[in-house]
Amino acid sequence: MTAERRVKIFKNGRNQAVRIPRDFELPGEDAVMRKEGERLVIEPTAPPSLLALLKTLNPIEEDFAPMPDPAPEPVEL
Repeated sequence: MTAERRVKIFKNGRNQAVRIPRDFELPGEDAVMRKEGERLVIEPTAPPSLLALLKTLNPIEEDFAPMPDPAPEPVEL
């Protein structure tokens, strides 16, 4: 059974708004809203991927010290 709650709609400047009750709070700071027929659906956004985060970082310009990379020891199986 779907949880349901009656809420008030109000004006916030030129926007219409609804206060989300505590038991319906979404995680994070962003959400996605879409209209499906006469319904409004609000969903939390997915967390950004690591790749998306790495794309926002500036490249490292400094050179790294050389690291020895010896061949692995032979292993008897």
